[in-house]
Amino acid sequence: MALETKIIQGTGLSQQLRPVITPQMRQAFEILQVSRAELEQLVGEEMSENPVLEEGAEAPEEEEDRPRSEERLEVNGADQEWPEGQAQRETTTEVEPDNGLRDVDWQEYLENWNNSWTGSSGTSADYDDERRPSLEATLTRSESLTEHLLEQLRLRDLDREERKVASRLLGNMDEDGYLKLDVEEIAFRTGMDFEVVDKALRCIQELEPAGVGARDLRECLMLQLKAIGEETSLVGNMVRDHLDLLETRRFDKIAKELAVPVEAVIEAAQDIARLEPKPGRNYGDGDTRYITPDVYVHRDGDEYAVTLNDEGLPRLRVSSYYRRLLGTDGGTEAKRFINKKMRSAQWLISCIQRRQQTLLMVASSIVRFQREFLDGGVDHLRPLVLKQVADDIKMHESTVSRATANKYMHTPQGIFELKYFFTSSVKGADDSDVSAESVKNRIRMIIGDEDVRRPLSDQKIAKMLKGEGIDIARRTVAKYREMMQILPSPKRRQVV
Repeated sequence: MALETKIIQGTGLSQQLRPVITPQMRQAFEILQVSRAELEQLVGEEMSENPVLEEGAEAPEEEEDRPRSEERLEVNGADQEWPEGQAQRETTTEVEPDNGLRDVDWQEYLENWNNSWTGSSGTSADYDDERRPSLEATLTRSESLTEHLLEQLRLRDLDREERKVASRLLGNMDEDGYLKLDVEEIAFRTGMDFEVVDKALRCIQELEPAGVGARDLRECLMLQLKAIGEETSLVGNMVRDHLDLLETRRFDKIAKELAVPVEAVIEAAQDIARLEPKPGRNYGDGDTRYITPDVYVHRDGDEYAVTLNDEGLPRLRVSSYYRRLLGTDGGTEAKRFINKKMRSAQWLISCIQRRQQTLLMVASSIVRFQREFLDGGVDHLRPLVLKQVADDIKMHESTVSRATANKYMHTPQGIFELKYFFTSSVKGADDSDVSAESVKNRIRMIIGDEDVRRPLSDQKIAKMLKGEGIDIARRTVAKYREMMQILPSPKRRQVV
């Protein structure tokens, strides 16, 4: 960060020095914090906008062509260790020009350089088979729920007003297929009659997938039962009138109120469980997303080795061609343009290198602290905070926080986000600290081994953990259980 002198007016005049985040620093912080996929995208955008950047390892013979420097970028500031205040300099080389470079029309180059990189509209001859992208390189995406419903809506017999209202209703539907506004509110906002809005809604509720356009879970399930003609059956009666008892699995009470055998209620409950509570979940963003680890950890004898995953990241360099162009007799405007682009390229390369160095240091520190986890699994995960890693590698906590954001580590125990290794502590036996993540895992295991006919209450689980040397309150068990999206004991009970 640079330091800015500012005059403070009041009863008197005084000068203060305050840190100022420059655009270069913002870019440095962004590069440190972004995920691997975002970094690849950022590098691609920079390469398309900066002609000085090119991909490929630096050739040894080009070292003597490397430009000399005369200006420093101001990078000193409060966060001393990243980015460090190493010289990032303006290039003003005096290189012997190649033959013919003096004849470059710099004005024409400045006006058209971008076209030479991205291509212009061209003629049909420019798009031959050799230049056309391969089928594998063609991007595609799955159909969204709204698109799927609109396509069906076009085939419906609706007048102009009803179609307008139906489109508004689709726009107020969430990704699961539920309508987020009441019919009355839609009628008020559109200025349409209630009957028009109600007809449009009923039309949407007849579309596929069954259950879309519902206002709540009961209506969603009833729409699905109506589509298969079961809305008046035992299953329909249970959903319509006894959904609260179904959620708590009080099958005996449902059987008593409906005057049917418990076995019939249990069989109907199994049919209800096969319905889709989120009819829109299979559309839109349901594509499989793959995680590419940023760091690999593998055992090397009695130790663990940490390596960065550089595969897929371009090896950037500053083009030697543009370095030589600076030594020509081209116009001042052209040189100024190339100097600016060269400083930007050098700064980007430096930031990426620093990002990788910082990531390696942080990952190596995490491995030192979590050696027991790598040996034995999540039960041996120890409590860890950012300050411990920051003190270990002599960096600021904010730097460690940025370096661990959106990054993943491949370990012998699986792939984990770096943030996963930073957990709070719970008091264990003999006042020892136990990782909260280990406690969650133990709760998950206890619930997994319980008798489904008599599930354990949060109080019972807390008592069992206390017997194992983990002092934890009932409300903490409930909080961890909800974080793991595990239902409370009444809703976990099953009749086998």
